[in-house]
Amino acid sequence: MYDNEPVPGRNEPCWCGSGKKYKKCHAAIDERLQECYLNGQEVIYRHLLKTPEDIEGIKRSAAINVGVLDMVAERIAPGVTTAEVDQWIYDYTVEHGGIPADLNYEGFPKSVCTSINDVVCHGIPSERDVLREGDIVNVDCSTILDGYFSDSSRMFCIGEVSPVVTSRRGGGPPEQKKLVDVTRESIQRGLAQVKPWNTLGDMAHAVQTYVEENGFNVVREFGGHGIGKEFHEDPFVSHVGEPGEGVVLAPGMCFTIEPMVNAGGAGIDMNDPNGWTVRTADGSDSAQWEVQLVVTDTGYELLSW
Repeated sequence: MYDNEPVPGRNEPCWCGSGKKYKKCHAAIDERLQECYLNGQEVIYRHLLKTPEDIEGIKRSAAINVGVLDMVAERIAPGVTTAEVDQWIYDYTVEHGGIPADLNYEGFPKSVCTSINDVVCHGIPSERDVLREGDIVNVDCSTILDGYFSDSSRMFCIGEVSPVVTSRRGGGPPEQKKLVDVTRESIQRGLAQVKPWNTLGDMAHAVQTYVEENGFNVVREFGGHGIGKEFHEDPFVSHVGEPGEGVVLAPGMCFTIEPMVNAGGAGIDMNDPNGWTVRTADGSDSAQWEVQLVVTDTGYELLSW
């Protein structure tokens, strides 16, 4: 087999631990993956495919993650600091038996990423960051429960936001609503391409095409990722690509789709002294939504949103 991992006999228990005979579990998927590999396509290691038991564990984790973001949606408003948002998320997660996955991850000091206006990603919550009327902010939340990881993010428009597309540093009002809406819809365009034996390139091309048709640009350096038993697993999930390219989508693959979309150019600035916060290079606003999903036999199932 392409990944050099054991292949059971057809009547032996499946390698995934389901207890089913191999021929009634992963045999057909494994054969198709081997065929794709021999045809020169990129394929995922089989141990990264999630079992039904794994998926149920991820769903329990995701119930907390979705609940956290629902709670933030009810409370977030002008005058709230991002430090308050961080405390809400920590308290809710712990009270429901979970662990904030962001907290202390590779040294990240808070329980959530809060990215305002021209911040592309990894904004660090602070008492100094007071949300103002007209801001847009991404709240990116991740949860661990019983060893399973969930991850999703949402955009929040604070008060009245501008429908006009301009640059914040260009002297006009910040572009906002169209950017937020297009970014969200781009995920739907990508999801429409998530089905067994399509590729990540099919999904990425759909996202990129819709974003660029609307006059915006997708960040190249950051993207989605595999997730489930670890916070960040293979594969890296780009949101730019060509149909038929990239990793083949197989049932059991669990990953995030999370395009970061800039109102201006795609360039980014990674020189913040805190070592985390990423901004647009030209000062334009940026938006991001994130969903977590698993590929099924017929399409996909959303796990966290």
